[in-house]
Amino acid sequence: MTAPFPSGTPDELELYLRWLAFLRGAVLRKASGITDEQARWRPDGKLLPLVGIVNHLTHVEWRWIDGQMLGAETGKDEQEYTPVGLGIGDALIAYRRRAEATDAAVRSIADLGTPCRWGDGTDLRFVLLHLINETARHAGHADAVRELLDGTKGE
Repeated sequence: MTAPFPSGTPDELELYLRWLAFLRGAVLRKASGITDEQARWRPDGKLLPLVGIVNHLTHVEWRWIDGQMLGAETGKDEQEYTPVGLGIGDALIAYRRRAEATDAAVRSIADLGTPCRWGDGTDLRFVLLHLINETARHAGHADAVRELLDGTKGE
């Protein structure tokens, strides 16, 4: 599920989904090919471990799409940042599945002006831009952690 650099399109919804897919791919690349022990590593106990980044992003999409857009009961547990007993392989599988579910839900909603259940003036467009922002921030975070972990650089 690593997407190429997004191409332009006049379809705003598809443009957002392309950017989100590209950024998810960056996170997946940074969190792949490591052991569970490496996935839990944190430089000097700071930053989030790679498994925590992947798990957090999975939960962010779940809360915003299933919760705020579709009305499901969701919640937040601080352990999503440092999950106990979750291997990196399972975290990556869950993230890929969540991405597929998010994309399907967004396409089924289709109208970017569909209101969100949180805050005045928030809608699907706001939610997608938030997910893009959150994923971009954590892709950079994952990039830094991975470089400090084993020297791996690049997109």
